[in-house]
Amino acid sequence: MDVDLRKIRYFVAVAERLHFGRAAEELHIAQPVLSRQIKALESELKVQLFRRDRRSTELTPAGEQLLADARPLLASAAAMRRRAVRAARVADTFTVGFMPGLIVTDAVRTLAARHPDLDIEVVRTSWEDQADVVRDGRVDVSHVRMPVDPAGLETVPLLTEQRVVVLPGNHRLAGKESVGIADLADERLLQNPDAVPEWRDIVAARGARERWSQPLIHTTEEKLEHVAAQRGVVVLPLSAAMFYTRPDISYVPVNDIPPSHVCLAWANGRHHGLVEEYVGIAVGSAGGSGRADADEHPRR
Repeated sequence: MDVDLRKIRYFVAVAERLHFGRAAEELHIAQPVLSRQIKALESELKVQLFRRDRRSTELTPAGEQLLADARPLLASAAAMRRRAVRAARVADTFTVGFMPGLIVTDAVRTLAARHPDLDIEVVRTSWEDQADVVRDGRVDVSHVRMPVDPAGLETVPLLTEQRVVVLPGNHRLAGKESVGIADLADERLLQNPDAVPEWRDIVAARGARERWSQPLIHTTEEKLEHVAAQRGVVVLPLSAAMFYTRPDISYVPVNDIPPSHVCLAWANGRHHGLVEEYVGIAVGSAGGSGRADADEHPRR
């Protein structure tokens, strides 16, 4: 049986809202049409996807499984369509993604010098979307900070760099040569603790309650605003902290946690010449292991 992606999109809209009327409004179709499409999908799959009564709509176990599978399926289909359109319309365009603090200028300039007719674009990514922009075709290759979900990606190590804690300028630890992760156990973390598992481990070992920002603060700029306002601290790779240096904050190396690892990532199976050429340029520019250290950097 062929899968009808339109029906799958309709199903996801209902499953995410658990309301046929609101889903129909979002999809810009009439509710009876939506209901017929869902019934047709259930008939094709030979399963019941929703339990409905006058007061509520709920997913069945089959519906929950389909929702889990449908999201990556739709994302993959969108990425396939986007890459096909780019290949047809912008064959002379190459797009590089990068995380804040990572400088891609040298590699981009080298590729541009080799291909004068190539239009090279750069896209700033974030912790939340740095892998997604590769999978969905928005970029051809991206400089990512590990860890990332490896599904659908190929990666190669590029460099490592020390991590630092960013503190308010008048914080008790500001100005120290270095700190340990245990020194931060009582601080409020202004980022997803998954990005600093060492902090989470030390808090758990002490039997203390995790204090971190909820809802999550997404951009580095917003995190630093909260740091300056003395609402917490954030642990960043050195290059990101230096990129956003400002007079009302301080950064101090954390001496007992692993460094930040930076890799190049591209979509699995995409071995066309420009991707391979850019990877070779970037890895060569990083000097093999490509280590970025904190030596002699000012601690503001």
